[in-house]
Amino acid sequence: MRALLCKTYGMPADLALENVASPKPAAGEVLVTVKAAGVNFPDVLMIQDKYQHRQTLPFSPGYEIAGVVKQLGPGVTGIEPGDAGVAMLRSGGFADEALVPADRFWQIPADVDFVDAAAFPLAYGTSYHALKDRGQLRPGETLLVLGAAGGVGLAAVQLGKLMGARVIACASTAEKLALCKREGADALINYREENLREAVKQLTHGQGVDVILDPVGGAYAEPAVRSMAWYGRYLVVGFTSGEISRLPMNLPLLKGCALVGVAWDTYSRRDPAGGRKNIAELIAWIRSKQLKPAVTARYSLEQARQALDDLMQRKVQGKAVIVM
Repeated sequence: MRALLCKTYGMPADLALENVASPKPAAGEVLVTVKAAGVNFPDVLMIQDKYQHRQTLPFSPGYEIAGVVKQLGPGVTGIEPGDAGVAMLRSGGFADEALVPADRFWQIPADVDFVDAAAFPLAYGTSYHALKDRGQLRPGETLLVLGAAGGVGLAAVQLGKLMGARVIACASTAEKLALCKREGADALINYREENLREAVKQLTHGQGVDVILDPVGGAYAEPAVRSMAWYGRYLVVGFTSGEISRLPMNLPLLKGCALVGVAWDTYSRRDPAGGRKNIAELIAWIRSKQLKPAVTARYSLEQARQALDDLMQRKVQGKAVIVM
C-alpha cells in the first residue's frame, strides 16, 4: 500500500511517499481502507515535532479519515468488515490503509459521502463540542468566531447558525469574509483593517458578545475578551497564529466571564458516550442536508505534501481533503 511517511521531523517537502506492507490489526483494532482523509493544522505541527501528542518516527500524518473496514483484530465486536465510518487516529491517515482502535471508529450510514465524512470529525467535532458542551451556546446569543475562514472557524460559523445564534465572523481578508458570509455569518469583521473592539461594540450596540470561539490565539485574544458581554464564555481552541495568548487576569473578573478550554479529542476519549453522541448529531445534520462540510480543496495522496504546505501558508479556506 502507499503511505506518506515522516521519517525525520521537518517540513512537508521532507515527507516521503512510499510503498509499504499492509498493517495487521492487533487486538481491539480494525484495519480500514481509507477513502478520504482530512487535512488539519495538527498534521503540520506533528511533522515538525511541535504537537502535544508526539508521534514515534517513522509515521504517517493524517489525524482523521473516512473509509471502510477491511479486517477486524481479535476481540472486536459491533463492527463488521464492509462497515463505513470515520475515525480520529491522530496519525496514520495519509495512507491507503490505516489501523484504528475500534473505539475510535464511528460508523456512518452508506449515504454519507466519504469526502464530507472525512472533513467533519476533528474540525466540526471540535467546534460542536466547544459551542454545545463547553460554551453552552443558546439560541439568540451572539457568537464571535476568530479565524472564521479556517476549518474549525468555518465549522463554528455553520454550527452557530444551526444552533440559533447570531454569528459575527472575523478573518483577515475580504475573500475569506465572503466565504464566511456564504456559509451563514450575520456580520463580518476584517481584523487586519478594522479595530476589533470598536467593530464589536458597533455590531452589538455596546452589549458585547456572549461566546467567543478562538482557534487562533495571538494578538486578537485580549481585544476579543475585552469585547465580551457579562457572563460571556471565551472558548480556547488553539493557537494557529503560532503565539499562545497572554491575558490580564483581571479581565475575567471585570467581565464576569469564563475562559474555557476545549479539547475535543481528549474529551471523546475520556467520555466515549459523549463523543459518540456528538458525532451522531453531526451525522444527522449532514444527512438531513442542514449541514454541509465546507470542503474547498481536494488533493490526491501524491499531492498530500502540497496540501500540508498550502495549510501552512494559510492558502486553505474551510477544509482540505485528500481523496484516495
